[in-house]
Amino acid sequence: MTTTTRKPRPAAVLLTPNAEARVAKLMSEAPAGAIGVKLSTPRRGCSGLAYSVDYIDAAGPLDERIETPGGLFFIDSASVLYLIGSTMDWVEDDFTAGFVFANPNAKGTCGCGESFTV
Repeated sequence: MTTTTRKPRPAAVLLTPNAEARVAKLMSEAPAGAIGVKLSTPRRGCSGLAYSVDYIDAAGPLDERIETPGGLFFIDSASVLYLIGSTMDWVEDDFTAGFVFANPNAKGTCGCGESFTV
């Protein structure tokens, strides 16, 4: 009998060090019962899909799970296909702060940058 071992597959989304630090900060301030932070792509905005990051108290059975130094990060199972190969960063400047996504699957974005199409 031949035994095969699978090489672990890379995470669907790469978190930059700034994004990991932000997840750590969010988890340090998380409400009671929160087990992690979850990224999803609900239907919203001019272009159809938007990025949403929220605390969760339970993960779905098929959600992607990424362990970061500051806590668990999940990707909604229904959103994984839209996000494969993406990079998530946390950017702060004098006027704004937020997660920024470089998504190779996005075919277009709305003018305000709040939503995207695949």
